[in-house]
Parts: sequence; C-alpha cells; structure tokens
Amino acid sequence: MQRATQLKDSSGISIGIEFGSTRIKTVAIDEQFNTLASGYYEWENQFTNGYWTYSVNDIWIGIQKSYKDMATTFQTQYGLTLKTINSIGISGMMHGYLAFNEYEDLLVPFRTWRNSYTTEAAQKLREVFKYNIPERWSVAHLYQAILNKETHVSSVNYITTLSGYIHWYLTGEKVLGIGDASGMFPVDVQNQSYRKDLLAKADQLLQAHGFNKSMCDILPSIKSAGEVAGYLTKEGAQLLDPEGNLEPGCIMCPPEGDAGTGMVATNAITPQSGNISAGTSAFAMIVLDHPLQKVYPEVDIVATPSSSEVAMIHSNNCTSEINAWMNLFEELFKTMGVNFSQDYLYGQLLKTSEKSDDDLGGLLSYGYVSGENITNVEVGYPLFIREPNHNFTIANFMKMQLFSAFSTLKIGMDLLKDNEHITINKLIAHGGIFKTEGIAQSVLAAAMDAPITVMKHASEGGAWGISVLAQFATLKHKTTLEAFLSERVFATADETTLTPQKKDVDNFNHYIEKTIKGLPIEQSMNKYLEGE
Repeated sequence: MQRATQLKDSSGISIGIEFGSTRIKTVAIDEQFNTLASGYYEWENQFTNGYWTYSVNDIWIGIQKSYKDMATTFQTQYGLTLKTINSIGISGMMHGYLAFNEYEDLLVPFRTWRNSYTTEAAQKLREVFKYNIPERWSVAHLYQAILNKETHVSSVNYITTLSGYIHWYLTGEKVLGIGDASGMFPVDVQNQSYRKDLLAKADQLLQAHGFNKSMCDILPSIKSAGEVAGYLTKEGAQLLDPEGNLEPGCIMCPPEGDAGTGMVATNAITPQSGNISAGTSAFAMIVLDHPLQKVYPEVDIVATPSSSEVAMIHSNNCTSEINAWMNLFEELFKTMGVNFSQDYLYGQLLKTSEKSDDDLGGLLSYGYVSGENITNVEVGYPLFIREPNHNFTIANFMKMQLFSAFSTLKIGMDLLKDNEHITINKLIAHGGIFKTEGIAQSVLAAAMDAPITVMKHASEGGAWGISVLAQFATLKHKTTLEAFLSERVFATADETTLTPQKKDVDNFNHYIEKTIKGLPIEQSMNKYLEGE
C-alpha cells in the first residue's frame, strides 16, 4: 500500500483503536487505507485476588495516551490537527467478563479471557446446550459466579466485553459486533442474533440457581460489519482527547473482538480461508463452508464480522515466554554496557534459529504463563527442560522457543483436521513475531504442514483491521465486506508465501510427540507448587 503524501484536512480519516494484551494501539488511515500515524500505550495484565485483570484506570489512561501519541505523530507529519474525522472503530480482546448494575457501576474488576477458573460452568453449559462453551466465554464467567454464590450476581444488569465497554462509553450505545458477541454467547449467523433456543435453556439453568434476569436482557445488542453502531458523543470525544481538539459526531462501527479484526486485517473472511494471529495468545480462525459434525471442547464456533461461521482454535499462550527470555537477554546485554533496540535484538536472536539441530538439542519448553484448555493444564507454570549430552546452543534454544509458541495451536489444529473434512485454500498469519522476515513464518508452516502467507503489514494487526471496518461503515453505496476487502482494500496486497519443507514438518512432529509425552509434568506443577 502506497503512503499518502498530502492531506487537505482530516475529514477522510478513519481511526482504529485496539486493546491488545500487551499494548493499546491507535491507527489513523486515509481513504486508500494507508496508515498515516500510529500511537501506542504499553500495559500488562495483573493476577489480582485470583483473577487475571486490567484496571479500569489503565483502560482510560491507556486509550488517551495511545490516541495522543497517534495524534501528535499525525500533526508532526502532516501539519494538521485531528478535529473532524470520518469514523472510529474499537477492538479488544474477546471474551471475559465486565458486569454492571442498574446504575452502570462495574461490579467486579474486569475478568479477562486468560482466566480458566470457569471449568465447572463451561462443562455444564456444554452439556445442556450440546454446543461448545469455552471457559473464556462471558456466559461461562457469569454462570461460574452464580455457582460460586458471588454476592455481586444479584445486581448484574448488563454484561459486555472490553470493546463493548469502551464503545458504550464513547457512544452511549450498548451494542457489539457479531464476531465479538459470538464469544459471549452462541449466535445464529443466519439471523445475526443470539440463538433463541439456547437463550431459553440458559434462562432455565440460571434461574434454577436464583438468577432471575433473562440472558437476552443483559447482553449487548448485535450489529454486523457495515452497520452504523452509534456516533461519538461530546463526552466520548472528551474521553478520547482531553485536550478538546477532537469533535464529536463521527460514525462509529460495531465494536469487534481481536479475532474478527485479525480476519479483516488478513482478508480471511470468506469460506475456506483462514488466518492465524500470534501474540500473547494464538488463535487460528477457519471460515467454514459447512457446519462441523461434532462438538469439540477444543474448538470454538464463532463468527466473522460479516456473520459467517468460524472454527476457532485458541491457545492461551504463545509469545509471552519468548518475550520474557528476550527481556532477560536485554538485561544481560545492558549489564555489559551494550544496548540494542528491541526489534534488532529479536531479529538477531530469532535468526540464529536457522542453524538449529533437527532434535533442537534435546530441549523442551512449555511456555504456559496461564492455564491451557487444549492440553488440560489448569494453572500455567513456564517450564524449560534440557536433556543432558545434547548441544545446548542459542540456535537450538531459540528454535525451541518458536516450536513451543506454536505447539498447543498445532495440537488443536491437528484435532480439527483429523476429525472434520475441512478445506483451507489460504492460511494467512499476522502478529509482531512475523516482523523478522521468514523465521516464525517458516516454523508456523512446518507446524501447520501447510503454506503460510504473511502480508507486508502483518504487524499492523487488529488496530488497522478495525479502522478498515470503521471506514466500511461510512460507505454510501453498500457492498459486502468480502467484496470491499478483495476489490478495494487488498486489490494490490504485498504478500509472501512460504511452503513447508518435509524435514521441518518431521522435526516439528517429533517435537509435538515429545511435548505430549511430557505433558503430565506440566499438568502436575500446580499440585506441588500451588500457592508458591
């Protein structure tokens, strides 16, 4: 995509803001979908009182600082102040639990997708619904709180996701894009609504425990891509830009989850297409051309922003352990008086993996910072095991880290491919780990035993994706999202595809065999270290 060099004003600008697991990113794009300016705010989840959470204070401080960073860069580069703009979109981590009372007070701290304490609730809902309800889903969080007899549940009047919460405060509208909504409660993709039959079953189940509100009444309303989901209010503009430059009134698109914006950012929303997002967590999204034959606890059924059914393989852990080791290496270099940029450090260390041995020097890692549903790990403990009498080299260590990052995702994908007749015509990957050209991409190709495509803007991710959805919502002559992406946004996409080598596939398969054999070690860690 060619960068715009001249702007007369900011009226054609669309802005996307995504709340990722490690940073809040704001992107401004022009009408040709060029990224004009970006802003960031680094943040991190906290394990507080038994729950993974982010503070509400950090949410609003983060969005303001991320927006200001972008707006300052935009003004410096183009000599314009962002005032009247075209549209805004909000994206956030899917699932989780934000519960409010009738006075719109937050009842408990935000419980993120990373919490896996809802096993009992998810299993019961799965049995009653005959439909997979993962531990991360909002309905599982609510039901588990009811089972645990938490005092706040009697006051629950509304529940939503992170993106829905932000959008609500910016517009006054309690709505959610269908992709994000499908991670709260099962949806009917044909009617673009929550499934009525399962709403009735949920009400019956929850009322048996004394919860007398209807699920339908406490969930956000659903909108699909292309619909207007409200307008930026005066209060919302002040929340985003306390300096008062941003004017209210612009269109806001339906808020979406990071999975949906990842699909948009990779043009993977048509049947038989798929994308893989790699960050703190990793997930593969396969757009289905027919329903799955069975219910799998390891496979979520969600929706694209345009309301097509998707099989989602979600791994709670991906790059966090790599980041932890990189921070350690960075600290080591600094003690020696050597300073490198993070991009250079990542790039150089990841490139060493190309010289690794086939057996990775007998190294094995479980990069589980949190629990992992696919491999039945209740509480995560990052674990590194080294067999003696092997080559303990930086090349083997870095290749092991990459194998480990994608291993759980592979286990889930293998289950889907082995048990269902699915067709994937194109698999596109995105995320910051793909910045170093070809390294993580080739490992992922070996893991999936399939060609992997990476686009030039792979690291832009969901913030860019939601800005595209924001612009799509302003079209006067409506078209489908599929046509909009293929014919306008990605008409001249710059992409690279790598096909896996048989030896690399064999090496990864051997590593997975070893990973599965060693799983009892990781699964038992909490038994011996609980409370430590």
